[in-house]
Amino acid sequence: MAKINDTSTTDFILLGLFPEFQYASLLVYLILLVYLITLTGNSILIFLIWVDSHLHTPMYFLLSQLSIIDLFYISSLVPKMVVNCFLGKHSISCIGCGVQMFFCRTLGGAECLLLTFMSFDQFLAVCNPLRYTIIINSKIFLLMAVTSWTGVALNSLVQTTYTMRFPVCGLKKINNFFCEIPAILKLSCEDTSDYEMVLFMVSIIFILTPFSLVVTSYIRIFLAVLTIKSPEGRKKSESTRSSHLIVVSLYLGPAIVVYMIPGSSHTPALDQGLSVIYTILTPMLNPLIYSLRNKEVVWAIKKTLGKYLISK
Repeated sequence: MAKINDTSTTDFILLGLFPEFQYASLLVYLILLVYLITLTGNSILIFLIWVDSHLHTPMYFLLSQLSIIDLFYISSLVPKMVVNCFLGKHSISCIGCGVQMFFCRTLGGAECLLLTFMSFDQFLAVCNPLRYTIIINSKIFLLMAVTSWTGVALNSLVQTTYTMRFPVCGLKKINNFFCEIPAILKLSCEDTSDYEMVLFMVSIIFILTPFSLVVTSYIRIFLAVLTIKSPEGRKKSESTRSSHLIVVSLYLGPAIVVYMIPGSSHTPALDQGLSVIYTILTPMLNPLIYSLRNKEVVWAIKKTLGKYLISK
């Protein structure tokens, strides 16, 4: 990686991903490849759900929203990293850092809540199928979407504004590839322990609580599936459930370690590695996990490709 150039005293310095690694530039190129795969995979999934009437169901609506969040989430991080690498720069303005932090917190919180809604949808479909169409409707989805987006946006705005108020001593070196609250607080001259406790309580609401609700939902679903006598019905339910659990584990698991375990117990390298999982790898894997393990999505892909080939 190029040496850090002189920057304004108001700018932050992003040290990048594993800055001491000899082939750090190669990692950036690999992440750029992951970014392109993410854009392609999520865009295809959104397009299929939009054009195929068989996928116009609540579960696939939520899945399309997940893909949209993933596209914006990874796009708020990777382009800046790649541009810095190509230009040999590491700086990000104070405003740019705050904007990036806001979008990361908002999109990350929205994804946590969306994964919870998806598990609730599956819980109703398996455990209360007769009441499913009564409880799940367009008004409920609109209410959930508006409530979740409003809540996470306000929370992110408050946290970002308050975090950026802390004075920073010396060079504003962020030992990560993007601006995030834990890394900023480590640079502060003031005691941030009280604020970190507040962040811990907020993390319980937006990370641990969704994780607990998802686990509870799938325990109930697992018990309900055991009573299903049809092998086909049980296999379909298990496929959907396992796909969602994989996504939840990849996203919420690392987030719990980064935001809820005291920073003194893990290294910057561990934080960076875990951050890569839930900010970069998970958005790429989501469409692959849901499409490859879902017969309806695979069938929609074949049908769409068939129409295209016939038209040609």
